[in-house]
Amino acid sequence: MTQNQNVQPIFILPEGSQRSVGREAQRNNIMAAKLVGETVRTTLGPKGMDKMIVDSLGDVTVTNDGVTILEEMNIEHPSAKMIVEVAKTQEDEIGDGTTTAVVLAGELLKNAEELLDKEVHPAVIARGYRLAETKAQEVLDQIGEKATNDTVLKQIAQTAMTGKGAEYSKDTLATLSVQAVQMVAEENNDVDKDNIKIEKRTGGSVDDSELIKGIVIDKERLSPGMPRVVKDAKIALIDREIEIKKTEIDANIQIKTPDQMQGFLDQEEKMLQDMVDQVTSTGANVVLCQKGIDDVAIHFLAKKGVYAVRRVSESDMKKIAKATSAKIVNNLKDLSENDLGSAGTVEEKKVGDDEFTYIMDCKNPKAVTLLIRGGTEHVTNEIERAVTDAVGDVAAALKTGMVVAGAGAPEIELSMALRRYANSLSGREQLAVEAFADTMEIIPRTLIENAGLDPIDAMTDLKAAHSKKQKWAGIDVFTGKVMDAWKRGVIEPLKIKTQAVSSAAEVAVMVLRIDDVIQSTGSKEPAGGGMPPGGMPPGMGGMPGMM
Repeated sequence: MTQNQNVQPIFILPEGSQRSVGREAQRNNIMAAKLVGETVRTTLGPKGMDKMIVDSLGDVTVTNDGVTILEEMNIEHPSAKMIVEVAKTQEDEIGDGTTTAVVLAGELLKNAEELLDKEVHPAVIARGYRLAETKAQEVLDQIGEKATNDTVLKQIAQTAMTGKGAEYSKDTLATLSVQAVQMVAEENNDVDKDNIKIEKRTGGSVDDSELIKGIVIDKERLSPGMPRVVKDAKIALIDREIEIKKTEIDANIQIKTPDQMQGFLDQEEKMLQDMVDQVTSTGANVVLCQKGIDDVAIHFLAKKGVYAVRRVSESDMKKIAKATSAKIVNNLKDLSENDLGSAGTVEEKKVGDDEFTYIMDCKNPKAVTLLIRGGTEHVTNEIERAVTDAVGDVAAALKTGMVVAGAGAPEIELSMALRRYANSLSGREQLAVEAFADTMEIIPRTLIENAGLDPIDAMTDLKAAHSKKQKWAGIDVFTGKVMDAWKRGVIEPLKIKTQAVSSAAEVAVMVLRIDDVIQSTGSKEPAGGGMPPGGMPPGMGGMPGMM
């Protein structure tokens, strides 16, 4: 005898959750990644276009810097966010090549989608991509060349700025970028980019930009009575306030006579004078304080002809310490002559509408400042991004000592090497390696398309040149002809390419392996359901009408 039973559905996920499985999930993820790649693709190369991004507050950003575009867009899709992470990694590691990495990741997934349509399993594609990525790294190491003389470094900086807003002054800015990196480089050519402070100010032209062998801080002297210029500066860096500390607990002082009041004030003044004497007795004629300085103490410092600045940021203090060889002291009693830093000149200068403190002419500065100037705020911001890219490229080239030519030459070389490698493989992984080889061609193809040239003719000419062993044959986007990119001075650090290929392959494999997307979008209710604590929210009214 059979009995009808009502089978209740079993809910595993919370209400409002969305789930996509299998091919649908893969398609959605790949589509999101492709769109991100397509968004930044038009910005690549010397003829790349800019994007204007307007945020919710109405602030406008005009740039063709890949990572800036992606950060300002506030991307929500989880897979698209993974592509943005690729750009951020590229930015953190080198500082340039973000667009290349994102375009490669998008194209890898686009080619993977075509293989999925041919019933190739995602795991097979992932394995093929990993093999191709390992081979690509080997090929890049083989074609890379050792060259880090000043001429090559300047060409690297110029290449980084080509196509950006700073292009018309790239000679000046490239020279400054190379000098800045060389000054802060350690003996092993290791460069901490944090030691290069990029300060930007609107006003003047880009050619007014300068490199200061020291640090520029956005602070002015505390009193007009202080000297505007201090030569042969002895600098004290103090990480505590030069003022009378307030008591931890509320305290009442009973003063009964005017003499007591005067005595109290005199005592307070004497304490502040003692603090100032402790500082000046070391021979310090410049005081930079991370915290506050009392007005009375400012008066005493001015009387002694000391240049003083307060509320200097912690990061600036560390940079000044590196630039001047000073030690940051948090106890005035411990301050000695040995703790003082030295600089040729400390001067207050007016830049635009603001006063700045210049700490210049340091003997062996391990921290420097690039002061960037531009006609408008948007121009200055874009120049800052271009200089950041240039500094990153020069630092990467100096550290590894390996460089490659640009203009799409390494990518064509990679593509041809990977095709030869694919022919040596058996099984379906061969198809994935070929797809990886096709992906590499997207970079020169994009350079050509962005220049408004015919991609078919130009790509054919490029491949023909490379088949004749011209490994640095790249595309001249201004003429549409094939050129020797190395002789033309289009040079990039090898690390840009290795990092971009590695990051793009890793994220493509990760996205491919996802076959189930579970997204919780429902609002969180208190456990046990029912009304929230405190009853119904105000304005809810009564029960809705029954249908």
